[in-house]
Amino acid sequence: METLTRRELAQYALAAGASAATSASAAKLPPVADGVRIGTRLDPDFTEDDIRFFRTHGIEYATIWTATEKCNYEYFSRSRERLEKAGIKLLNVGNLDLHCDPVMVLGLPGVEKKLEQYQRYIRDLGRAGIRYTTYAHMANIKMRPYYATGTAETRGVKTRLFDLAQAKELPNSHSRVYHDDEIWDTFSRFLKAAIPAAEEAGVRIGLHPDDPPVPMLGGVARIFRNAAAYDRAIEMSGSENFGLCFCIGTWAEGGDAMVKDVYAMIRHFGPKGRIFKVHFRNVDGPLPRFKETFVDNGYIDMARAARLLQENKVSAVLIPDHVPDEGLKGNHTAYTIGYMRAVVARA
Repeated sequence: METLTRRELAQYALAAGASAATSASAAKLPPVADGVRIGTRLDPDFTEDDIRFFRTHGIEYATIWTATEKCNYEYFSRSRERLEKAGIKLLNVGNLDLHCDPVMVLGLPGVEKKLEQYQRYIRDLGRAGIRYTTYAHMANIKMRPYYATGTAETRGVKTRLFDLAQAKELPNSHSRVYHDDEIWDTFSRFLKAAIPAAEEAGVRIGLHPDDPPVPMLGGVARIFRNAAAYDRAIEMSGSENFGLCFCIGTWAEGGDAMVKDVYAMIRHFGPKGRIFKVHFRNVDGPLPRFKETFVDNGYIDMARAARLLQENKVSAVLIPDHVPDEGLKGNHTAYTIGYMRAVVARA
């Protein structure tokens, strides 16, 4: 693939910025949430018991991840209306078939069709009154050996373990090695398709960092592995509709290599209004080896993170992420939500 020059990137940013200005003048984009709010994942086939779990624990926002078959206006609209009757706001319905999709990330045959599908998805979200979605530009996140090299224990329950030394011994996850410039090229292509659709629909896109944030994994470069990459991506987008799904756990995994730590990232992007959603997760230490932990049992001070989010006027939804040894709900998730509510209330 041909790498874009600085001049071409600047021209694209200016054009996209002009489009964003036009969109903003037509209708001011409302914040994702009114301050720092609490949410969690919800099963796509959610039941009344699921809704009761939300109401019992004071969960204000729901985020759903499902396959393309349900990613349409009818499902979006029906789910939003049903939840709103129960006093719950639907933050996002993520499309699992487009999130971390190798065709888009690697520029494989069929990429134009995928981008058109993504545009329809964004427009359907907007039509249904859903104003946010998460996107990640990773090609092998769904392939377990490249994401978790094993399992460990934390407080007696199973959790994800990643060991970089083992990961370096893994074969290429795809047919060849893909370098940084190629992945930046495909990301630029994604923005050119996604941003106009997002501005038209009034939908924000939050970019998730590469997890784990290493330079290359399975022969595929991971470009969203430090603060500078986010600055570059936001500049390329030229749009207020584009910002961060700030995964605290992923950022903690990177340690010093991220350049800005968790707290500095909040101070940097928070006042700019670029943090839309926060994955509230902790790890026991940074790379080269880490395991996921409960929120109050890692090396990041999560109460401090919550306080900084409030101090920097962030309007975002906090989501429990990768709760050890658990799926979408249950005692461990309830524990995490209780902790989140407590640290937000004290902030």
